[in-house]
Amino acid sequence: GFVVGHAGLYQALAMFAVAYFIIGMTVLSVCAIATNGALDAGGAYYMISRALGPEFGGSIGIMFFLANVCGSALYVLGLVEAVVDSFGIPPGQEAGTGVHVLPQSYWYELLYGTLLLALCLLVCLVGASIYAKATFLIFLIVAAVLGTILVSFFATRPLKVPIRLPNGSGTEIDNGSFTGFSLSTLRDNLGGEYGVDYTTGQMMSFSSVFAVMFNGCTGIMAGSNMSGDLKRPSYSIPRGTISAVLFTYLVYNLLAFLMCATCNRTLLQKDYGFLRDISIFPPLVTVGIYAATLSAAMSNLIGASRILYALARDDLFGRALALAKKTSASGNPVMAVILSWLVVQIVLFSGKLNTIASVVTIFFLLVYATVNLACLALEWASAPNFRPTFRYFTWHTCLLGIAGCCVMMFLISPVSASASLGFLLLLLLALHYLSPSSTWGYISQALIFHQVRKYLLMLDVRKDHVKFWRPQMLLMVQNPRGSARLIDFVNDLKKSGLYVLGHVELQDLDMLPSDPLQPQQDSWLSLVDKLNVKAFVSLTLAPSVRHGVRQLLFTSGLGGMRPNTLVLGFYDDEAPQDGLARHPAFTSAREEVPLGFPPLRAPTTPKLLSAREYVGIVADALKMLRNVLLARQLESLDKAWELRRAASPPPTIHVWPVNLLRPDSARYADTCSLFLLQMACVLNMARAWRRARLRLFLCVEAGTMPHAQEEKLRQLLKDLRIQAQIQLVPWDAITRLHWQTCQGPPGGPAEEEEEEEGVVNFPTNTTQVSDEYVCAANKLVLEQSPAPAVRFLYLPRPPADTSLYPLYLHQLELLTRGLGPTVLVHGVSAVTSTQL
Repeated sequence: GFVVGHAGLYQALAMFAVAYFIIGMTVLSVCAIATNGALDAGGAYYMISRALGPEFGGSIGIMFFLANVCGSALYVLGLVEAVVDSFGIPPGQEAGTGVHVLPQSYWYELLYGTLLLALCLLVCLVGASIYAKATFLIFLIVAAVLGTILVSFFATRPLKVPIRLPNGSGTEIDNGSFTGFSLSTLRDNLGGEYGVDYTTGQMMSFSSVFAVMFNGCTGIMAGSNMSGDLKRPSYSIPRGTISAVLFTYLVYNLLAFLMCATCNRTLLQKDYGFLRDISIFPPLVTVGIYAATLSAAMSNLIGASRILYALARDDLFGRALALAKKTSASGNPVMAVILSWLVVQIVLFSGKLNTIASVVTIFFLLVYATVNLACLALEWASAPNFRPTFRYFTWHTCLLGIAGCCVMMFLISPVSASASLGFLLLLLLALHYLSPSSTWGYISQALIFHQVRKYLLMLDVRKDHVKFWRPQMLLMVQNPRGSARLIDFVNDLKKSGLYVLGHVELQDLDMLPSDPLQPQQDSWLSLVDKLNVKAFVSLTLAPSVRHGVRQLLFTSGLGGMRPNTLVLGFYDDEAPQDGLARHPAFTSAREEVPLGFPPLRAPTTPKLLSAREYVGIVADALKMLRNVLLARQLESLDKAWELRRAASPPPTIHVWPVNLLRPDSARYADTCSLFLLQMACVLNMARAWRRARLRLFLCVEAGTMPHAQEEKLRQLLKDLRIQAQIQLVPWDAITRLHWQTCQGPPGGPAEEEEEEEGVVNFPTNTTQVSDEYVCAANKLVLEQSPAPAVRFLYLPRPPADTSLYPLYLHQLELLTRGLGPTVLVHGVSAVTSTQL
């Protein structure tokens, strides 16, 4: 009557259609989730948490608990209004007459509500079985009342109904009319005519009337809230819920039409108990109203307690809800019932039914939207195990349900809707950072997998362009205990590219009962989390390290995301240091160094690979057109100290883009030099290294027009948009040592032979470079002050003759000896672009 009296028949039918459209879409989602596996206590909370994960589940669980609590208070206040309307002393009278003996005031109505709520508490404390029996009895009563009301519309003759309305300290009498079936009455009630709600004095509108009406439709979740008490929830919930929705929708529409055709607007707007006045048996209507509201109050109270119990049992809020875990001998969560009762009692202080109606409606709409979101996520994830036996839904129905809920939330009350969403967001963030990890499975992982697979298929390597090149690193790690700072350094070099930590285990699977790499996987993933690097982990078994690196270079990555750069630690005789134990991520009193990694190799223990095999890995990578980085003494790089030291002068990055082992071909614009420049620039672009300054060293000889070379290099840097300071370094004394050891002067047979070999083949210059020259080049690099945070040097290609591999490695060791953190770089791919 309240809805039809204010909104009229057309708008009332529209409200029912909108409400039941939202409810219908949500019911389809509930049925789909309920038939996809075994349900436990918690209803909608259980469905959402197991589908969307603990963050969404816990936050929506709290919102759903509050919705049921406020809903229970709403129905108790409605019952109080009905009781006071029937038995209350009329306003302005000091003493009642007849049955009108109950005093009316805020505190008296609060007392009545408290007593009625205590009755609900007693029923819920006994358990679900007595509640089910009570609700079945109430169902029979309500069905009888409904039948009586339908008969009364036809059997009752037209009559005038006196209506007492509060007017200041007294009352006034107004008359409503029951006209019987009348076309003029129906015509008058077709349109909306919003007035003042006589219980609160507030002006009604479409949204406020919808908020009150929608609370009469939220019982669809009553069955799912009892999921832990049902014998076959996957069978009962779909059938019971759909039947209830269809039945109530038909009844509401039928009653709306009958009321509009027989009652004038005054009666509908100003007498919310008019059905009793026109009934052929008024006491039965009164009993039915009491029974229906009492049943709804108990349903919400027991639903709230089951949600609270499920939240407590899942330990999402730790000790805050520990008390709610306690149950009776029969399994009834008595403490959850008592805590829910206390919260409902607090809400009763709001006083009037329509005051909290909009809040309750928004809470329920938010829960319904999330149920639809859970089903939509499961459907879009396309997981093979999402096989609900209820198939009458699609992602379209889920999306329509979400859209309907969100639109109506903001139409009812933009402020309340925004506040509810803000509260939900706070709960999400709190649970994300504070709640323990769960074993329920995260729908986000399934959705991410689905989208990543789709976009990887779209990532076409044939459309690669140098403008969008980025480093994609494969860092080989023998033991993370000795490589923590190197792992962190390479993370700064990747520039949003792929980063893979590779490890080779020297074992033969034929001789093992199972894969030994699976138990190690968790330790490596924990390492990635603790070091806060954005990296994947790729482990492999191989008879040798070289074969293992080949496997990883061939197989790491997927589609267009494959490593294009191999990073190795340097091969020398220095004893490895356990940097992991000193790393800030593992020095906290609460953290322990991961036990999954073996102790570091002792200085006397032989290495797992020889010098020849190490250089062979470099040669293999270059043959496979992978760029190569060799990192020496990166474990001595204290990045935090380097970047926090005095602001003036800022830390520097030294870049030597010339091949110091090939002074006879000192070029600055070849592919390798440009790649070296690019890597130094990428490091400088990383957030942690932005304060650092690039220093580029130009090696010049007398009589070669150094200023022209400097200007040419400066123009190159300008074209590449690289900001660096250029420093000229005379190295005539260094190159003189080289020519003294060569067989002839520049342009002689040795150089001609190398020119014939070209760039593709390996140079044979290794044997022509003396240790004295290499030591002099090392001293030249070392003398450039101030000392940088890190140096980038040109890495020459390994010689074609494998017997020269040890000599090649020896020359690299001499060149980088005592330089501190140094990266030797050899690039094989074009990585710079001067075009838009």
